[in-house]
Amino acid sequence: MTSRWPPTSRGTELIASLRCQPLLVVFRPEDPLRLAPLFEELAALGLIHAELACQPRADWSGQCRALIQAFPSMRLGAASIVSKDALHAAREAGFSYGVSPVLDRPLLVEASAAGFLLVPGVMTPSEVWAGWQWGPGLVKLFPAAALGSMYWSRLRDPLGGSLPFCVAAGGLALEDVRPWLAAGVNAVAVGSRALRVGTPPGSETIDLEPLRELITQLALPT
Repeated sequence: MTSRWPPTSRGTELIASLRCQPLLVVFRPEDPLRLAPLFEELAALGLIHAELACQPRADWSGQCRALIQAFPSMRLGAASIVSKDALHAAREAGFSYGVSPVLDRPLLVEASAAGFLLVPGVMTPSEVWAGWQWGPGLVKLFPAAALGSMYWSRLRDPLGGSLPFCVAAGGLALEDVRPWLAAGVNAVAVGSRALRVGTPPGSETIDLEPLRELITQLALPT
């Protein structure tokens, strides 16, 4: 089965980028520009994909736009898009794509009409099927941790032998990335709290060494 809506060029580009590095880190900052020093370190590590949870308020889009312009080597997306206001804020910021935790067809239609890549959230077989037909060729499996790493592959045969490109998200940590990829998903999103592995609770210090090791492990052979 193929998507009823053929993948856009942006969808194809995002899939290709995630095949090169099947990892995303999701942030929920009150003030996105405060992430700039951390993003400098992440860009130096070679992290490609990062998402910022959408907050449709007056200064959010402007701060995100400045962050996007400051880090052209990173592919930044907007997370948690569940409303038209959030979709508008993400487009105003200039994100290359957005992700939703839910399957909302009117929102997908509006995003598609505006030329914006919106990845729908799915959980049940019916949602996977509908998200594949209505969406841009890739879906977000959410909440992944509650479903288990073998859930996605078990959908393959009942849904006709093939599945859309899948980003697993929700409750996953750095140590989950490789096992989930091995179990059949195409990419894994982890929360920014996963970067605090090895640091005391409440610490302002972030240990990036586990992320560095993971990025190295995920690098495609040349």
